[in-house]
Amino acid sequence: MYTQTHQNIQNWYRQYGRLDLPWRNTDEAYYIYLSEVMLQQTQVKTVLERYYIPFIERFPTLKHLGEAPLDDVLKMWEGLGYYNRAKNLHKTATLVDQLPTNIDELIKLPGIGKNTAHAVAAFAFHQPVPIMEANVKRILCRLQKLRTPKDKELWDIAYILVDKLNPFDYNQAMMDIGATICLPKNPKCEICPLDDICEGKEEPLLYPTKKIRVVPTRVQNILLHVYDDKLSLTQREGKFLHGLWGFESVEIPHCAAEYIGEVTHAYTHFKLICKVYLYYETSPEQIDYFSEAEIQKIAISKVDEKIVNLYSNFLKYDYSYEPTAEVVTVTT
Repeated sequence: MYTQTHQNIQNWYRQYGRLDLPWRNTDEAYYIYLSEVMLQQTQVKTVLERYYIPFIERFPTLKHLGEAPLDDVLKMWEGLGYYNRAKNLHKTATLVDQLPTNIDELIKLPGIGKNTAHAVAAFAFHQPVPIMEANVKRILCRLQKLRTPKDKELWDIAYILVDKLNPFDYNQAMMDIGATICLPKNPKCEICPLDDICEGKEEPLLYPTKKIRVVPTRVQNILLHVYDDKLSLTQREGKFLHGLWGFESVEIPHCAAEYIGEVTHAYTHFKLICKVYLYYETSPEQIDYFSEAEIQKIAISKVDEKIVNLYSNFLKYDYSYEPTAEVVTVTT
């Protein structure tokens, strides 16, 4: 049914596809699985330049990953965000040494959803199944002139359209077409290899309907406990940033605490503003204290990294600071 379309996609991919990406030049299921997880909510450039190769060098197999402490895994993931991805990778690696080839079995593993399972099946095991990431969804919506489709509807279309003889190249091509041609704002319909079957090419921006998203702002007061030139951190136990080390958030800072500035950080669903305060202690009140050099060796979030930088700059330019009991004891 789509023989000519499949041939057009293959020809386009051979000429314009991102053929040199390392996860497209391996049959190792673990490496492909890792790339799929890293690329969730993260740009290819970021994953390629800073994370993918170092992670594989540190944890060359699923077995190595499963035997490593979670802290080590989170440290290698530091800055990539969405840390549940790293925790689920690690948990999966403690359960299996080899990934199953069956989609239903893959979905049972921690953090592997329907699309990731399909991607591993298509790319690692060359099974004739489609994938469904954001770029592909947009393509399918435009092909069929769909404004607000249900997931099942898109999957049904994807299974009909997939090239069952060449699922690897086909799915990689679909992602590349979405990333470089079937763009959200300025699609290049005139050079698209899917032009012959695209029903929405006359008005592509209508498909799919854009959702208006309001990002809320949250404000936190962060209290830095300082003792003997070291900062206190605790390992987070809540769902958000679980397992990472971080600074204490308080409702009301101590009256003796000194305000040193604020940092902001944008997450997918909200913007965070942290108002940062210093509280100098004359005796240890917390459990774990770290020097700035020691903090570099543990896993912290990007926002906590910004807080450390704020603290460093404060010390650099606050020439009145002297870490002695007489100076820092300001309580009455």
